[in-house]
Amino acid sequence: MATDYDAPRKQEEDSPADSLEALQASRSGNAQTAVIDVDENDTAEGIDLPGADLSNEELTVIVVPEQSDEFTCSSCFLVRHRSQVAKEKNGLKYCRDCEG
Repeated sequence: MATDYDAPRKQEEDSPADSLEALQASRSGNAQTAVIDVDENDTAEGIDLPGADLSNEELTVIVVPEQSDEFTCSSCFLVRHRSQVAKEKNGLKYCRDCEG
């Protein structure tokens, strides 16, 4: 079945507008309370807060040397592919972003 999304939407004027008191009364009869599942063993140790002291943390990063088809831009110092060379001046290479 095809739907015309450009057609104006029908407004439901047939449904009566309930008063605030009627809505509150209907909700209070079958009110449900939210239950939060909290594990007693959960702590805040797994959460990194901004400005937290991370001096005791050790990171392991593998550093890959610059490849033969890459260069380091002399302006932004990012390692780029050689297809990004925009200008070479005095042996220094500049990327398209810095020269663009």
